Amino acid sequence: MNRVLLGVRGMERPEQIEKVSGALKKLEGVQSVQPAETEQLEVEYDPQQLTVMDLIRVVREQGFLAGML
Repeated sequence: MNRVLLGVRGMERPEQIEKVSGALKKLEGVQSVQPAETEQLEVEYDPQQLTVMDLIRVVREQGFLAGML
């Protein structure tokens, strides 16, 4: 498993964090999603199944800008 810290611009309220976290957790290969600092999520994922860009794409589909920190 790999871990990545994603910066998610505009994700400030609890419901926004839950929306993005929930979308990431639905991906096969995502082990865990934990809020870190404000506008950040730590994602543990299987690099055999997903890339960081796959994770970022899902965040963007939820309406937020994202990138690896």
